[in-house]
Amino acid sequence: MDITLIRTFLEVSATGSFVNAAERLFVTQSAVSLRVQRLEESLGRPLFTRSKAGAEPTAAGREFERYALSLLRIWEEARQQVAIPEGFNESLSIGAQYSLWPRLGFRWIDRLRDARPALNIRAELGMPDRITRFLIEGAVQAGLLYTPQLRPGLRAEKLLDEELILVAAWPEPTLDLAGRYAFIDWGPEFVQAHALHLPALTNPGLTLSLGALGADYILRRGLAAYLPAQYAKRHLDAGELYLVPGAPTFPYPVWAVWRADLEPGLKDAAAAALHEVVRSLHDEQDRVIETLEEISGADVATLGGGVRP
Repeated sequence: MDITLIRTFLEVSATGSFVNAAERLFVTQSAVSLRVQRLEESLGRPLFTRSKAGAEPTAAGREFERYALSLLRIWEEARQQVAIPEGFNESLSIGAQYSLWPRLGFRWIDRLRDARPALNIRAELGMPDRITRFLIEGAVQAGLLYTPQLRPGLRAEKLLDEELILVAAWPEPTLDLAGRYAFIDWGPEFVQAHALHLPALTNPGLTLSLGALGADYILRRGLAAYLPAQYAKRHLDAGELYLVPGAPTFPYPVWAVWRADLEPGLKDAAAAALHEVVRSLHDEQDRVIETLEEISGADVATLGGGVRP
């Protein structure tokens, strides 16, 4: 069976729309329709009820979905095992959001390579939807995410609260950032807390839904923004970014998501290596917050109210 048809079916089922599935698969809507039609002809049953509202799986479609997931998982396992280079005896694919690769993901790979030299590692980049889809399909076995989307067969583990800190691209900044602030959208909780605590900066006329990629933008344009402490640290150390005294922080949870069928021995080894990295990140982050407290002359508040414990 054509695995492309399976992927297309699952995208339509997940999004409830041929149009949305086409956008996520980077193909035309007619291509999606043709693929689903071919699959329905092969199975001899309609898989979706089409309407102006979208596409709703039929009883046969709901029944087929679990088989489709199994087929994709088996295909990915076979593809990865066949692709293991000579000299390696096991494989692990890791997916993560952009902001989590530099300080967390790359170090995790380093620890894994030291601990298991015969482990073949593949790294993937993507937004939460893409990484979650890869996890469901078995294209990756572990993911690093800010906003995990739990699905059957996946297990989530909170790793740490990453502190979002306000930094500026010029020395001795203050909270008077009118005209020099870029709002980075870190999700609804952050948006709400930001509006409560920093109302003067809520509508700066520039919103970036780019995560830590926003660092490159503010660096080149002399602006300020909220960035993850761990990501910003290298720029702080290099004298390229500066902490804003008195600025509240925002705890932003980081999660590891594991496929439940990951081989236990490999999972334990991967988790142990990841936890080692997290411990070192805690120390680095604490030093950044201590510096912020020193230049602020007081305990650092959190967005939305209260002070850090």
